[in-house]
This record gives sequence, C-alpha cells and structure tokens, in this order.
Amino acid sequence: MNVRQRLQPTRGRVPRYAPPPPRLEGVYNIIPIHSPVIDHPSLRFLEVRAASAALQIVDDLRRPPFADWSPGARPDLLDWLAALFGFQADNVRNQREHLVLHLANAQMRLNPPPRNADALDPRVVRSFRKKVLLNYTLWCSYLGMRHKLLGLSTAFRVDVPTLRRELLYVALYLLIWGESANLRFMPECICYVFHHMADELNSFLEERIDRLTGRPYLPKFSGKNAFLKSVVMPIYQTIQTEVEDSRNGSAPHSAWRNYDDLNEYFWRRRCFKTLKWPLDLSCNYFATTSKSERVGKTGFVEQRSFWNVFRSFDRLWVMLILLLQAMVIIAWEETEYPWQALEGRDAQVKLLTVFITWSGLRLLQSVLDAGTQYSLVSRETFFLGLRMVLKSLVAVTWIVVFSVFYARIWIQKNADGNWSQEADRRIVVYLKTALVYIIPELLALALFILPWIRIGIEEFNWTILYLFTWWFHTRIFVGRGVREGLVNNIKYALFWVVVLASKISFSYFLQIKPLVAPTKALLALHNVRYKWHEFFGKTNRMSVILLWTPVILIYLMDLQIWYSIFSSLVGAVIGLFSHLGEIRNIEQLRLRFQFFASALQFNLMPGEPTLSAKATMVKKLRDAIQRLRLRYGLGQAYNKIESSQVEATRFALIWNEIVTTLREEDLISDREFELLELPPNCWNIRVIRWPCALLCNELLLALSQASELAEFSDRYLWLKICINEYRRCAVIEAYDSIKYLIIMIIKDNTEEKSIVMNLFDCIDMHIQNGKITKVYDMTILTDIHAKLSLLLQLLLSQTKDMSQIVNVLQALYELSVREFPKDKKPIIALQQEGLAPLGQATDAGFLFENAVELPEDPDFYRHLRRVHTILTSRDSMHNVPLNLEARRRIAFFSNSLFMNMPLAPCVEKMMAFTVLTPYYDEDVLYTEGSLRKDNEDGISTLFYLQKVYEDEWVNFLERMRREGLENVEDIWNSKATELRLWASYRGQTLSRTVRGMMYYYRALEMLSYLDDASEMDIRMGIQNIASHHSLRSNASLNGPPSIQMPASRTLDRAPSGVSLLLKGSENACALMKFTYVITCQIYGVQKANKDQRANDILYLMKKNEALRVAYVDEVHLGRDEVEFYSILVKYDQQLQREVEIYRIQLPGPVKLGEGKPENQNHAIIFTRGDALQTIDMNQDNYFEEALKMRNLLEEFKNSYGIRKPTILGVRENIFTGSVSSLAWFMSSQETSFVTLGQRVLANPLKVRMHYGHPDVFDRFWFLTRGGLSKASKVINISEDIFAGFNCTLRGGNVTHHEYIQVGKGRDVGLNQIAMFEAKVASGNGEQVLSRDIYRLGHRLDFFRMLSVFYTTVGFYFNSLIVVITVYTFLWGRLYLALSGIEAAAKNNSVSGEALGAILNQQFAVQLGIFTALPMIVENSLEHGFLQAVWDFITMQLQLASFFYTFSLGTQAHYFGRTILHGGAKYRATGRGFVVEHKSFSENYRMYARSHFVKGIELGVILVVYASQSPLAKDTFVYIAMTISSWFLVVSWMMSPFIFNPSGFDWLKTVYDYNDFIKWIWNDGGMFAKADQSWETWWYEEQDHLRTTGLWGKLLEIILDLRFLLFQYGVVYQLNIIQGNTSIAVYLLSWIYMVVAVAIHVIMAYARDKYAAKEHMYYRLIQFLVIVVVLLVIILLLKFTSFDFLDLVKSLLAFVPTGWGLISIALVLRPFLQSTVVWETVVSLARLYDMLFGIIVMAPVALLSWLPGFQEMQIRILFNEAFSRGLQISRILTGKKSS
Repeated sequence: MNVRQRLQPTRGRVPRYAPPPPRLEGVYNIIPIHSPVIDHPSLRFLEVRAASAALQIVDDLRRPPFADWSPGARPDLLDWLAALFGFQADNVRNQREHLVLHLANAQMRLNPPPRNADALDPRVVRSFRKKVLLNYTLWCSYLGMRHKLLGLSTAFRVDVPTLRRELLYVALYLLIWGESANLRFMPECICYVFHHMADELNSFLEERIDRLTGRPYLPKFSGKNAFLKSVVMPIYQTIQTEVEDSRNGSAPHSAWRNYDDLNEYFWRRRCFKTLKWPLDLSCNYFATTSKSERVGKTGFVEQRSFWNVFRSFDRLWVMLILLLQAMVIIAWEETEYPWQALEGRDAQVKLLTVFITWSGLRLLQSVLDAGTQYSLVSRETFFLGLRMVLKSLVAVTWIVVFSVFYARIWIQKNADGNWSQEADRRIVVYLKTALVYIIPELLALALFILPWIRIGIEEFNWTILYLFTWWFHTRIFVGRGVREGLVNNIKYALFWVVVLASKISFSYFLQIKPLVAPTKALLALHNVRYKWHEFFGKTNRMSVILLWTPVILIYLMDLQIWYSIFSSLVGAVIGLFSHLGEIRNIEQLRLRFQFFASALQFNLMPGEPTLSAKATMVKKLRDAIQRLRLRYGLGQAYNKIESSQVEATRFALIWNEIVTTLREEDLISDREFELLELPPNCWNIRVIRWPCALLCNELLLALSQASELAEFSDRYLWLKICINEYRRCAVIEAYDSIKYLIIMIIKDNTEEKSIVMNLFDCIDMHIQNGKITKVYDMTILTDIHAKLSLLLQLLLSQTKDMSQIVNVLQALYELSVREFPKDKKPIIALQQEGLAPLGQATDAGFLFENAVELPEDPDFYRHLRRVHTILTSRDSMHNVPLNLEARRRIAFFSNSLFMNMPLAPCVEKMMAFTVLTPYYDEDVLYTEGSLRKDNEDGISTLFYLQKVYEDEWVNFLERMRREGLENVEDIWNSKATELRLWASYRGQTLSRTVRGMMYYYRALEMLSYLDDASEMDIRMGIQNIASHHSLRSNASLNGPPSIQMPASRTLDRAPSGVSLLLKGSENACALMKFTYVITCQIYGVQKANKDQRANDILYLMKKNEALRVAYVDEVHLGRDEVEFYSILVKYDQQLQREVEIYRIQLPGPVKLGEGKPENQNHAIIFTRGDALQTIDMNQDNYFEEALKMRNLLEEFKNSYGIRKPTILGVRENIFTGSVSSLAWFMSSQETSFVTLGQRVLANPLKVRMHYGHPDVFDRFWFLTRGGLSKASKVINISEDIFAGFNCTLRGGNVTHHEYIQVGKGRDVGLNQIAMFEAKVASGNGEQVLSRDIYRLGHRLDFFRMLSVFYTTVGFYFNSLIVVITVYTFLWGRLYLALSGIEAAAKNNSVSGEALGAILNQQFAVQLGIFTALPMIVENSLEHGFLQAVWDFITMQLQLASFFYTFSLGTQAHYFGRTILHGGAKYRATGRGFVVEHKSFSENYRMYARSHFVKGIELGVILVVYASQSPLAKDTFVYIAMTISSWFLVVSWMMSPFIFNPSGFDWLKTVYDYNDFIKWIWNDGGMFAKADQSWETWWYEEQDHLRTTGLWGKLLEIILDLRFLLFQYGVVYQLNIIQGNTSIAVYLLSWIYMVVAVAIHVIMAYARDKYAAKEHMYYRLIQFLVIVVVLLVIILLLKFTSFDFLDLVKSLLAFVPTGWGLISIALVLRPFLQSTVVWETVVSLARLYDMLFGIIVMAPVALLSWLPGFQEMQIRILFNEAFSRGLQISRILTGKKSS
C-alpha cells in the first residue's frame, strides 16, 4: 500500500483549501452526549446516562481562571480540565464520547450487575483507571518516583470526590494522549507529561500555595491550545529535526535519534533534572540546541553490520560453534560411535578446549558490544563504559587462565609419558575452574526451572537486585518479567530438545564424520603438481578449508530445516486436537447438519449468566460435556430440534441470513438459495424443514423402502425410515405439505373438500393405530407419487391448465380410494364413510370439476416449489452450492462450531471493538474506464473477471434481471454502479474491505435482535422474511407473472433477512459495540481535486452507517503558515450529506516516520471500545465469521499461560489463489504460515508476533504503550512485527485462534510477489539491527530465543546461508579443479570419500524441499492427505520449485544487501489483476542484480569446472554433483519468463529485444526515468553504495575480488602457457585487459569525434583496429602454441575480471566520478548489461521459436483456471466471445 508518500506543503501559493466551514450544531459521532434531549436510542441505556452524569459533577470544584463558560453551559470534568490546561475543544468532545462509551460498555458487562443502574459503579472507574494508568505507575516504580495519583480509595464503596478524582486522572490522561499526535509513539514521554500535569492538577484541587507567587497554585500554562503549543510542539519539532537529519532515512541510524531514542531518554531519572516543568527548551534534549551539544542516541545504537546476527543471538552461535568443535574432536578419532571415542583420555582432554573457545567467543561478544555501543558512553553513563571494559578484560583473563591450565595438563602428560596422577590432578583443577566459569549458566538454568523467581527479580525495582544483575545486562524499562510459566517452559523446551537432538545426530553422522578421512588424506597428500602458481603449496590447507566451508555453512543453517520439519508435525497434532478439518466439504456437513444446528445454538446464542465462581466451574463442566456430545453425536444431543421449538427458529433465522449474504455476493444462484434456505414452519408441518439440498432423494428412497417392506409392520418400516433423520423429516414434510396443499386448492363448503378431509382423517387414524401396512397396499404409493408430481408440475407451470389439474386430482382420488386400500369397498360403504360423493353422480368423472381454486399468494408457490423438489429430486445434490468459495466458507463455518471457543455473551455484555483500516490512494471502486479499457492483448479487466468468476457473473446477471434489467447489453446504462461494485468485490479494493467489515455491524444488529426478541417475535418474524423472499424471488422462479418486484435503481442493499425485523434499539446497541474507522490520509486532497476516489469513499459512507473516515487536512493561513488537522467525518442520514465530527489540530505534518504507522496513529484517537482489529486494505470478511466475533473477544478474559492475551491472532484465508498458478503457489505458502506456522508460534513456542492485519489488539493496553506499530524511518519499515516485539518485551501475550477467519488478498504476478518479498526481506535486514531483536535475543530464555530467531530474521539469514553455500561449494570445486589438487586427489584414491561427503552436503541443501513440508501437512489436515499429495504433485508439474527457488534468490539478495549497505524502502506492489505481458527490459531492470548476474556467474563457474575438472569426464558424477546448482541457475534466469503471460510468444520476444536495445542505448538526460534510460536505472541501482559505511564498502570490494580468480585460474590452463606456473604469467595476462580497455577507449573516442560528421574516419579507425586484432591473433596462432580454444578460454577468464573491476569502481565512485576514468566505467558497464541481457534472452528466444511451447506455458501459468473450465487461451489471444 503506497501510504509512505507525503504531500508537501504548498509554500507561497494560493491556499489549496478554504478555511474549514463552521461545524453544524447537533452533529455527533456515535452518541449525542452533548445534547441529551435528542431522542437517540443509545440514550435509553441507563449506563450511558450514568456515565454522562458522573462526568457532570463539577459544581463544587474550584473554577479555573480564564474559563469562559457561557451562563447556560453545563460544563463537565473534561471541560473543566480543558479550561485548566488549554486542551482543544474538539479533543475534549472526542474524549468525552470515548470515556462515556467505555464506562457505559464496562458497566453493561459487570457481573453481577450493579444494584443501582442509574449511577456509575466505582468498580468500573477503578478498573479502567488501573488499566489506563498501569504503564504510568510501572514507570514511576521503575524510576523510584512516587506516582501522583492521590486521593484514591481501595474500599468497595467510595464517595463522590474519590470517584471524581479517579475520573479526573483518567480524563486527563486521555486528553493528553488525544492531542499528543506523533508523541503517541513515545509512551514514557506521555507518562512524563502526565506525571507533571497530574501534580499540577493535585496542587490546584488541594489549593496549595505556589512558592514563587505566594498565591493559590495555577498551572504553568493555560489558554487556547496551550497544551499543544507549550508541550506537544517543542517535542514534535525535536522529532522533526531528527528526521530531517536522517536525510529521509539514508543517513546511518547511529547519526540521528529515532522515536525509540527520544522515548528511552525518559527511562532515566535525569530527565526530571534536565527537562524540568514547564519544559526547559534550552535543555540539550531539544532541537533548539546545536547538533554537537544535543543528547545522542539513548539506550541502543543501531550499527549496520552482519555481526549483529551474532551479537543479538550470541547464545545460539556459541552453542553451535562449541558443538561443532566437540563433534570434530570426537569424529577425528574415527570410531564407529561417538561414545567409543570418549573412552580415551586424550579425546576427553581435547574436549576441554571448548572452554577456551567459549571464553574467546565471550571476548568477541564484549568487543562487538563495545565497538557498536561506544557512543552511548558519556559522563552520565560512566558505569556502562566501565562494564564494557571490564567484560573484555574478564574474557581475556578467562582465555589466559584456561589456556595456561590446559597447557599444564599436556606438559605434565608429555613429561610423564602417560596419564599420571599429577596429570589427572591438573585435569581436576581445570574442571573446577570450568565449574566457576559456568556458574552463571547454571543459575540461568535454575531460574528457567523456577521462572516465577526470575520474573520477581526482574520486576522488583530494588537497588540491591539491580546491582546483582548489573554485570549481565543494562537495566531498561522493557524486557523485564517476560518469562513464561513452568508448564509453557517445559512444552517449548521439550520441542527444542527434540529438534536439537535430531540436528546433532544428523550433523555428526552425515556431515562431520564423513569429512574426516578425506581431510586427513588431503593433508597427507604431498608433491602435488599444481597447475598454477601456488602460494600455499606445502600443506593443502586451502583445499581443506574449501572442502569444509560449505559443510560448516550447512551445519550452521540446517537447524532451520529441522525446525521446519518438527513445527509441521507439532502443528498438525495441535490442529488435530483443535478439531480442524473435520468437516472438509458439503458431504460431511450433510452428515452432521442436525448437530450443526445445536452447535450453532450452543456457541452463538448466549446462555444463562452465572453469578458466582462456583457456579462457573459447574457450568464449565456442563459446557464441556455438551460440546463433546455435539462433536461426536453422543446420545440425542440435538434432541431432534422440531419446528415447535424457538431454538430451531433462531437457527433458521441465522442460517437463512448466511445464505442470503451468499446470494447477495452472487456466490449462489436463486435456485441454490431456495435449496439451501431453512423455510419457516407453515402448512401445519410437524417437523423442522431442513434445507432441500439435504432432503433431496430421501423421499424416493423411503418409497422404495415402503414397497420392499410392504409386508412388515408399521413399526418396523418406520424404524427403518427413521434411521436417517432427513428421510424421516422428508416423509413427514411431504405428507403434511400434500395434505395441506390439496385441502387448500379445493374450495370451501364443497363436497370434494369434505371427501378429501375424510380421506386424510382416515389415513391419520391408521397411522395413529399403526395399521398402515395392514390396511393399505404400499406398492401403490409409487403411482400416487407419480400423480402428485404431475399435479405439482401443473400447478407450477406458467399457464395453469385447470382441466389437466382436475384430471390429475380425479386420478389421485381413484388411486387413493379404489386402489390404495387392500380391502376394496363398494360405493355405498365409501359414501357412508364420506369418501364418495352422495346423490346422483355416483361416477367420479365429475368430481373436482368446479371445486378447484388456485391461490394468488406468491408464498404458496414458493412452498410448492420446495414440495416439488422433495417429491421429484433424484439427485443427491452434493454439488449444491456449485461455487467453490461458497462451499469452502460453509464447510469452514460449520467445522468451526465444533471447535473449542468461548461461549458468546449477549450483545449488550460483549466487549466493544473498532476496526481500523489505513488507506492511501488505492482503488476504492473500479471505474467504468478501468473496467472497460483493453490491455495490449485486447482484454479488459471486466472480461477477465467474467471468465475467472464465470458462475458468479451468471448469478449477478440473474440478480440484476430480478431487479429490473431487461437487456444485458444495456447493463452499463441501467446498472453501472452495481456492475462496478460486482467487479470491485472481486479485486483488492477498499469497497471489498468495507463490505466485509460492515458484516460485523449487520451481525451485531441481528444478534442483538435475537437476544431480546420474544418467542412470538421470532416466529412472526420468520414468516415475514419468508413472504418477502417469495416476493423477491418470484420474478425469476416461475411464479405468477403478475407479481414482480419493482426494479431497484439505487444500490441500497434491499432490506432482506433479519433487517426487516429490527425495531431500532438494535441499531444503537450495534453502534455502541462496533465502529469502523478508515484512515484515508489524503481524502481532503482527493475532495479538493474532485478525485473519483473521494466520491466513491463518500458513497461507501452513505451506504454504511457505522463507517467513519479520518483524514489529515492542510489549511494554508498565510504565506508560509500551514496548519494540519486530524479530522473525522461521517455521512449524516438526516442531513443527507457528509458532516465533520471532530477537527483536532496537529503540531505539524503527520508523516515523520514510515507512512502506514503514522497514518494509523493519527486516526487511533477516533477509535472506540476495548479491542481494536487492524485490517489492511487488501482484506475481506464474511458474515458467518462476523457472527463469532463476540466469542473471539471473550478470549481476552481467559489466561493463556500466566498472562491474559493482549493480541488475539486470527486465521487468514488467502482469496487470490484461483487467479493463476503463481497466485496459487503464493497463497499456499502464505496459508501454511498464517495457519500451521502461527499455530505453533503461539503454542507451544510462545513467540507469535503481529505479522500484519487481522489481529485483534487489547486497545487500552496498546494505546498506553506506544500504539499498534513503530514508525521510525527505515528501521521500522516492517512496522507490523514491531507491535509484536513491543508487546512481548512489555510483558504482553500473543495468542492464535483458528475458529474464525478473515479473507486476505496477496500479490498475484511475479513482479508484484518479488517486490513484496524484497520489502519483507529488507525489513528483516533492518530488524537485525534493531534494539527490539537485540533485547529479545538477550531477555528471553534460551529456547524462546531460538524460536524468535528461526521464525523471524533467522529464516532470511539461513536463506542467505543456503545461497552462500552454493557459491562456496562451486568456487571450492573450481579452486580444486584449476589448481590441480582434484586430479592429484583422484589419482590417490581419496576422491570417493571426499565426493561422497560433498554430495551429502548437497543433499542437505536440497532438503530445502522440507520448507514445503508445512504446506503439505496443513493441506492434509484441512483437505485430506490424498488431496494434499495431489496438490503438491500438481504444483511441481506447474514448476512451483522454480518459483520457490527464485524466491530464495530474492530473499537472500535483499536481506544481505540491506544488512550490508541499507537501502531498505517501501515498495508499492499494486494489487491489480496480472494478465498483461511484462516486457523484457522491465524484467531485466527488476532482476538483473538480484538474479540474472548471479545466475550467469554460477553458470560460468559450472562451465569452466566442466571443462577443467577430471571428475567432470565422468558424466554421471558431474551431473550428480552439479544438478542442484544448474537447477538454481535455470530457475534464477528463466522464472521471470516462465511466469510471464505470453513470455514465449515469438512476436513479443522480437519486440522485447528491440525495446531492450533501445533502452540500453538511450542516454536519457537529466529528467529521464529508469524505465526510459539505462543510465538512470544504472545510477539508481547503485544508490545503496553511496549511503553505505566504510565496512560495507570494504566488504563489497573483498567480495568483488572473487571475479579476478577466474583470470588467475584460467590463464594457466591456456595452451600458449605450455604448463608454466610462474607468477609472471598472471601478471603478463593483465596486458590483455589493458589492451581490451584501450581498444574500447579508442573506439569510444573515435565515435564521439568522427561518427557524426566525418563518418569515413570513424569507419577507417574501426577497420584498422579489427585488422590489428586479427593480425595479432594470426601471429599468435602461427608462432606460438596459441590455439582457437584459448580464445574462448580467454573470454571466460577476462570477462569476469572486467565485471569485477567495474563493481570495484562503483564502490570507489566518490573518488572516480570526477576523473576521466568514470566515462569509460559507464560505457563498459553498458556493454556488460547488454551482454548479460543477450545471454538471458537467448534461451527465451529459442523457446519462443520452438512450436507449442507458448501453449504449454499458458497451461502451466493458468492451469488452476483451466481446471475450472475457464478460457484463458481466449483471454490471452484476445478473441472475445461474442
């Protein structure tokens, strides 16, 4: 989302906006507190009135000076505070509503309820004060200061002044917070301000005497906007100055103070001495002082270095290095098993060297700490510097001690010639010393087993405890008491013990041990004949290093693979126990639907409230038993819910509303709607009327049972039928319906009616007596069934043929009276029983002739269709609904109701919550132009959507026809808005997100109605809904043509479902519990510019009552004066216009840090409730999931471990997977992370963070601790995860819940995905430098630290290690081949073992396939094992491995580059549909440095190795050894074209080539963009090298030197050398480079001087150069051993050298740019890029030329769409269907 941009103030221009219009009187946000006379439903709640009244007790308070209250005004506590301290009026109005709403909601939730509902309960105020001011009291305690909360009581009953004092403190904090703007990211800064203002408040209330004036105390500042000007602006301007010093984030982090630095200044008591109160602006904290005098970094210095990975997670690396050392020592003994090696004393003593290594690593850590944090040391932090020095000295001392003691052991042993008693005594001394050394580790282990002691030590603010821990870490406000309870400790420790045991076993037997023999053989190899000049020729140590390096790298990273394997298994087990995936499809739902009805009632309907804890325990037990009975169908848990019970009607209302929303979303058709709905009880039907889709075919099966069992008793037959609940219901419903139907269509007071009624009475009597099978011939039922089906068909036909209807009725009469009874009675007997007509007409031919009258009621025909379906359906209807998304949603919802979730409270007692969505300038609704515009292939977005969502398009047209559309061609004229909405709901647009989130409001309205409605209300209500539905649906479903709904011309959601029944109070209740705020940062600009998006946002507000929009307004007052305001607006339904609710002035522009968190922060003051759900603009929600929100919010009351949750993690469903195979890969990868991955992180590992948006935050916990994310420039570019880090460090708890889901869109094109992954990888690179990661690495226990590493930055670090391993392996093989060692080793029969060991490591790299394991496991869990395996195979056939290998390259490149050089930036990916072809030059610009150049480098190594290695002569060995590397090369070079629509189209390839060449040679000029000119792009691509530090530049040069090795190795292989290995050969080879560059310079000079005007000269020079070059080659061929192959080898040698020199020149650009050399560098770089482009394009061109390849690529790219019957080939060729 492109929220990072900022509008620059328009200086010296005409004001862009007029001053704001005066606000309308009476405008309010949610409740009109300012005007209690307004008849608003919310004011009927006693709790609202009580809260409002409590704030108005101000009469006896001392009146503030300058309070200009009008005589009739009724000021409250907030007005009083505003007059005292100078808060803004709209801030007061905002916080007044905020406070009243919260207090009212909290009082509603009290259990037991207060005795006096008219008064505010003190418990509510006290608990709220404790929660809001908890961080403040902790801060005071930490600093050893006494807090300023005076006059509070802990008694149960409190007097009015005490209650008022509590309210004043809470109100004061909220007013400070509400106006603090960017200071909200600095929670302890707000604590400091509150501390002093609370002190002033106390002084004023207690009328203390001011020592300076001798008069009663007054605050230090007051008046209009005094707080903003005196407190907020000075600190804001300091932040702003620091941000300007950061040069937009490009300056080193250590050179400027970010939000964290400025906040952590308040973690020391010195802030009280230096800042004072009122704020002393001459203090060196503020920007008013010069940069040199200003306070520097506080608490932590972010230094850019790879060493940060070691610094932050030193315990992990110490463990790995010590284990490696121990394993090598043991393996060196070459015993079969490791314990056998330990039997020898020599090996035991050698193992003691690990303590020397350990103390060496301690020294490294202390040196790194001192080297990176030295700038923190000042006069005030002397002890910090002292500790740094002491730590290094102690580490050195330990190294010396261990080394001396170790040496003494061997000296004694060598002197004695064996392990004597004295030698053993020295070993004991060494061990005692080691015991002293590891005492801190033993202490840590003891505290791990007794975590509450550790938590106590960290949380108590006693000086003695601080002195005790001073040596181990700096005392900081966060990161204290973050340990978990003992049970959780055991769980995650056990997990990691198993993972580590597996890793150690694997590493020892398959990595370390196999390398020992080849190493010894290499070291023993002498007299090697080197093929080049060898500098270290004596010992082959270089070869050993190269042999071991890839192995050690794999050893260091493969814990990631083991974590992946075990987390998948543990996640699957937890998923199974959570009952995930038990209902996977509609077939399984069908089997459990009766229990589903009871489960819905049990989970979603509130039970009886409990009043005591004891009752709660009993209730918990009862609930658990009930849940078990429902889940496993034990007993008659559902108790055959029959239609007489109000629960069944409630269920029907909820179920039908769910089905209605599916219809409104066009996921199901009108016909499917009728098959899925649960109709109300009518026609005297005695059973619950299950959806038709469940009853279909059941009646026919019952008929066949009746025919087969005709001779058996009624009881036996009925028992057989009742085995299936649906069959029983189908039989009873069919019988009751037919009975009612036939009686209804026959006129009253006719003989026929009397006969029919007698007939049914007779049948009913026999049913009662159990004699049906005795009295009647059951085989006749099939004939009766056929006639009844015919009758219903006639009744449902458009033209009612009465004669045919009469005929069928007569035939039915004949069958029922004459044929059906076994005992055939004469006519007289029938007449006596009233079953035959009396009088003359004994022949039945005239029966029913004039007795039939068909009703006009549309409801009648609706029920008729249902009966007809039950009677005639032979299909089992497993494919209803047809739409895959509808099926998935119904299956997930039904499954979730059998999972464990808290029971729902009634709506009044639920927690209130807000949804917050940041928005910048993305699509709100697709415009008509964007939908109809064709791309280069002739495809419009609308056409694409019609094909991808074909069934939904058909359903949409059906709905439009019902609403009055006559001709589809006319849709843009009559239904344009509906069409735009339909398309927008299938993209990643704001309108889709708003629709989804507003389902919360709709669900709460319905649930509120069901909570309060009486049994009669519900019964009457469902009848009304049914009538309404039949009116709406008749137009399309064969009803009487006379009845038709009028066409709707607006896009109001036609009132449907429960919305018809609402009385008005539900609306108020829902608004009090739910608010939706979209923070549209530049909405004001969009309105001023008459942007279509502003109109669309207004349209959304108009349609959604609970929707609010917050934005930043700029008001230009004079030449240079600009004022900024946070504004909240809504659409007023009475005034029919947008109205401004609040306008709160800001101290300056909002965006000082990263855009999205700043955008969220400015709007967070307008949110309400206890919880806040963060939703991104690419998300969606579903009505059925919204029903479970109140259950989810109850989780805040449950403890998970030793803490209650502060973030509730929510499962996501990726809805973009069906667009293309690439989108499917991405969504599968993402799904496994957001389900299985986060499930394991939350339990058992306890390290789940916040990864983006659908999580639900404990709002008041976070708003007092820095907000929902961090916003410092660049370092917090992955802003979301820092909320999780902050939460964990401040003692919060993050959980994960999978019984509720939110939709999420993902990027769908390769370029979008690559940009997203680049952003995330860069963000992780910045996280490595951050203080949060360092503190987590040091403050958490060892096992949680492991979890944090391997699930955050470790994943990216290990991806980088995998790529480096491939590099080191191939460079190592190249070194061995070119030097001649490989040939010598082969001749000495060592190669077998060495090669085997290397192949093991290659296999370990290829184990990367296990990163796909979580995907397979999660799929198995939710869709079944076979389906998961099939999906995995399909993915491989669609080249998913190419995509994942390509992604590996993206992650490694951007993560490595960011740690080394910085340059992380927000990358706007765009969220459109990707069906257009990306040009070659665009792909080249994007992937040249990250993939293509690296791929070409590895390819060249492989080619050179193949030509020079003796092992490569054995083709099998070469393939086995290098296949994984070749796969990497092909993936990196070809993936952008494989996954590019029309990537292998010959014509497009030709155009792409021309375009690329044109781009390469375009000089562009000053204002050319990167996509127009190669030179602009090239300079932009090197930007990171301009801002990198000295170490970054040095390391970059060292890495670039590897390219020179090609030349060094290859020149000695040339025939012209004739085996000479002198160093002079290499030095002379540089002549070639000098000549090549000279030729280039001559040609460039000639072109510049002669090409334009004297072209002949230019051609002559070209000719001469060519002649000279050819002459030299001929002379070499003639007079030396030079041959043609040498020419090819030379190219392979010198081309990499040139690239290496250019790369080094780029690092030295500041020195070279002003010299003549630079032009040569630029022109050579252009030639290299052209060469690379041609190398990459060559295979693409070849594949484009081959026939059939393009079709195969389309199949690979769009296979998912093909399998759903789509016409992608038509889409891509643009042949639109007519």
